[in-house]
Amino acid sequence: MATILTTSHKLHAEQQGQRRRQRQALLLVLPLLAFILVAFAAPIASMLYRSVYNPALSTLIPKTAEALSQWDGQSLPDAATRASFASELQALAQTRQAGTLATAINRHYPGATSTINQSARFLRQKSDAQPPEVAAQWLMDSHADWEKVELWRAMRIGSQKYTSNNFLTALDLERTPKGELQARSSARIYVPLFVKTFGIALSITLICALLGYPLAFYMAQAKERTANLLLLLILLPFLTSLLVRTTAWIALLQTEGLINNLLLWLGWIQAPLELLYTRFSTIIAMTHILLPFMVLPLYSVMRGINPDYAQAALSLGSHPLGAFCKVYFPLSRPGLQAGALLVFIISIGYYITPALVGGTDGQLIANLIAFHMQQSGNWGLAAALGSLLLFVVLLLYWIYDRMVGSGQAQLV
Repeated sequence: MATILTTSHKLHAEQQGQRRRQRQALLLVLPLLAFILVAFAAPIASMLYRSVYNPALSTLIPKTAEALSQWDGQSLPDAATRASFASELQALAQTRQAGTLATAINRHYPGATSTINQSARFLRQKSDAQPPEVAAQWLMDSHADWEKVELWRAMRIGSQKYTSNNFLTALDLERTPKGELQARSSARIYVPLFVKTFGIALSITLICALLGYPLAFYMAQAKERTANLLLLLILLPFLTSLLVRTTAWIALLQTEGLINNLLLWLGWIQAPLELLYTRFSTIIAMTHILLPFMVLPLYSVMRGINPDYAQAALSLGSHPLGAFCKVYFPLSRPGLQAGALLVFIISIGYYITPALVGGTDGQLIANLIAFHMQQSGNWGLAAALGSLLLFVVLLLYWIYDRMVGSGQAQLV
């Protein structure tokens, strides 16, 4: 009996000690968890929320927004709805907020800015507390566009506090008056830009792999002194500002830059080439910046590969190329996969380099997101574009994990 009690006390003490160690470990990682929550989870949640939350019109013209939610959208709204909007627009004009309303409506109906501003100036000169019929007529007299049902439909769409319109716009889609989805009738720019962004990212990843794999292979086979020197040269660009490295490419690729002058001096071209502000300049500059992210994972994996494996294959009669393809390359594949994943994901969201050297042809989706955040002020559309980019990257990573991760686990 005493033995059983002693064993029970020991087990209880071990469990208490284990729980205490778990609490201590949790306290050690709490700062990291807090940092992840503040720096990553909260901004992503805010971005997702902003992509569907659209309070601008419902806050500025609440009565009109409520009335338009009950409107059938087929003919002009009734006089009461138009009068309600006229009175709210008149109040906004007196507080100098009509411009904010014009900007919000213009996102759904291009050209509405001039209509709103002209009507606001017209109504500001009128007296308050007029019968609804008079206020509605004043609104119709202020601008001819108020006779267009499409403008009122755009206001109804924009007055929805929670909406999927930002995602539809980001996918170059729109809704018909009946609520059906269709391709946007105006210019379609977002889906082609997404495709171009992923195409450029894939091109950069392939170029980095073609350049980085032989370099990492040579470093892994070289003497330690030579490998350390090459590693220092690879890490040296990280000591220089990204802006400086990108600006250096501007000096190299411009019309009167070093590359064009050299080609002209050699007689290979008769006129300067347009190298700067193109897709080519974006790819070459980003490849230079992201190449270390390919070399370093490859080198770390290759340094751990035992050379006796390839030697054993050769001693058994394998051709050197066959030994490399069947023995060395599969063992180095984890480094190649890690480097490719790093380069691809980083290049998708790159902003500074395409903005400086890409011009119109070399812009990526990140540049358009920055435009909507900094210039157009359309935070909802910017958040929707960022959310779609996040979803696509997560989808690609899931596909990568399903296709490569399991196979790699079996290899190991």
